Amino acid sequence: QVQLVESGGGLVQAGGSLRLSCAASGRTFSSNNMGWFRQAPGKEREFVAAISRSGISRYYADSVKDRFTISRDNAKNTVDLQMNSLKPEDTAVYYCAASGGPWGPTIATIRPYDYWGQGTQVTVSS
Repeated sequence: QVQLVESGGGLVQAGGSLRLSCAASGRTFSSNNMGWFRQAPGKEREFVAAISRSGISRYYADSVKDRFTISRDNAKNTVDLQMNSLKPEDTAVYYCAASGGPWGPTIATIRPYDYWGQGTQVTVSS
């Protein structure tokens, strides 16, 4: 089992940056692909970024490509999301998630993810 705790959210002006971090408990962190999702009020949870077990493969939603960077440290059991050039439409609760399944096209969907954190609020003011 994997327990996930996000941190680093907050209020930032448009154009600013934030770095989210997700700390995982358990000895199986390195055997999981990791993802970040977000959910704005009244909207469905949507994919943001994912990183493979080794950290070699990464995948981003088009809306955040070239602005966000996902990274992981398997020695520290952490996965981070560096968010630059933030926009008001990035405002949402951001969730960290772990997937024990294969790396593939479904990594950008909710289905493969077995464990979820409680989320951290990111608010971008205009």
